[in-house]
Amino acid sequence: MTGTETHRLLVPVSVLDGEGIPVTIVDAFASIPVLLLGYHEIPDQTSPAQAHDQWGARAKRELEERRSVFEDAGCPVISRLVFTPDRFKTFERVAVEASCNAILIPNPAPVLERMLVAFRSDVNVDHMTNLVTTVLEDTDIEVTLFHVVSKERNRPEGEQLIETAASAFVGAGVDSDRISRSVVVDNSPTAAIFDAAENHDFIVAGESRPSIRRYVFRDRAERIAKRTSDPVLVVRGEYLES
Repeated sequence: MTGTETHRLLVPVSVLDGEGIPVTIVDAFASIPVLLLGYHEIPDQTSPAQAHDQWGARAKRELEERRSVFEDAGCPVISRLVFTPDRFKTFERVAVEASCNAILIPNPAPVLERMLVAFRSDVNVDHMTNLVTTVLEDTDIEVTLFHVVSKERNRPEGEQLIETAASAFVGAGVDSDRISRSVVVDNSPTAAIFDAAENHDFIVAGESRPSIRRYVFRDRAERIAKRTSDPVLVVRGEYLES
């Protein structure tokens, strides 16, 4: 399956704060349909209607400029503009409404050569590898498959998880020479991810569990997205509930 058949990516961008989309990110994700969410955070006492009257025309122009970057790269893209007092809640809501598989926080990315994929034991490995493979297939990006266990005795389970992921990548056509594996023991998985990310240009993280009732930005993924200077792709689960 191709990315256009199976995925949709939510890309939020702060349109009135000069935030742009790095060309390296656009090129890497050009094969995946994008919902470009232009947003501007407003005070609680300001209504979205008031904000639209004040900034709407300028925000639309800025959003169209950013949309054109994706269009020029041949990426299927649609756009939406919102004024919100809470950007992360808005990201969650729009991702659910639009059935987006992942949310991309496009921090600056001068180069995109090494990707860290942080697996959690309760995240569907096939779902994450399927999406990430779509990104990797037209690039030379190297990938590190990463997992944190709390105790040394749990290391074999972590290694088995990573081997399962590696097999999925290779089975999808990713050259095994591009894949590294890392299982570390640490009581703070978030800190371990940040340490590992220092040698990478991009982070992929999964939400806690595949449930539409568990929003993406209320766990470790939120802390990673808010604190790192690298681009972050938060992969949502397969939502099988009726």
